[in-house]
Amino acid sequence: MPSQTLKYVIKVEVMGVTGRLLVSFVALLFLFPLPYLYAADSSPFDEYWTVMAFNKGGPMMWPILFCSIVSFGIIIERLFQLRRSKIIHPGFLEEVRMLWMERKFGDALEECAKYSDTMSRIVRAGLLRANLGILEIERAVEGAGNHESTVLMTNLRGLGVIANLAPMLGLLGTVAGMIKAFNVISTSGAGNPSLVATGISEALITTAAGLIVGIPTLAAYHFLRGKAEKLIFEMEEMSITFMEEISYALNKKRTNEVKGEISKS
Repeated sequence: MPSQTLKYVIKVEVMGVTGRLLVSFVALLFLFPLPYLYAADSSPFDEYWTVMAFNKGGPMMWPILFCSIVSFGIIIERLFQLRRSKIIHPGFLEEVRMLWMERKFGDALEECAKYSDTMSRIVRAGLLRANLGILEIERAVEGAGNHESTVLMTNLRGLGVIANLAPMLGLLGTVAGMIKAFNVISTSGAGNPSLVATGISEALITTAAGLIVGIPTLAAYHFLRGKAEKLIFEMEEMSITFMEEISYALNKKRTNEVKGEISKS
């Protein structure tokens, strides 16, 4: 038991450090390149450099900004919800297993109700149908597991959409900026480079902004998806082991009852 607890603590610490590193990486990718998105005559330490870059990027910067806010919010929310302590409590299964083996079925259900993690809800669904046989227990555990797996993957699809959408919005802004630059050339000629540079600047800023949002979002999507799939796999293994133990206990109970009836007769 101490070794299992130590292993759990180490896993929690590693995942916590990994989560903090991911948030720092995302923030760095979001913020570091921005000072270089505006004109060369502006200082990167200007108090309003973000506003200047945003204004020079044109109207397509608004949906890109919205994507960045939604993406960052989802990343923080998923990092909080996918903590292992909220999915699989270290001592929960051992406590329920002991109560079950002692035939304290009501106490086992009460133990499940004490915890709010995902694994306790799956086990509780199986225990509620313990009197209906092993097939009903398996169906209940499988149904609850599928539901909880869907909950764990919540919002990850949104991250995938943003990872693909943000660069496309940047590309659309690039096209709009180049159209503006060529319109200026067609009406005023190529004698005034500053007018042409305005459209080209808008095109490059929106491209960079779209990539700045899309790259860390894609990295976060794959990291969080892998983390969720790993937790789902662990829950499936634990659920199978738990069902096998319940099946063994039920068979043993049934065998003892049959032996008792035979001895009485």
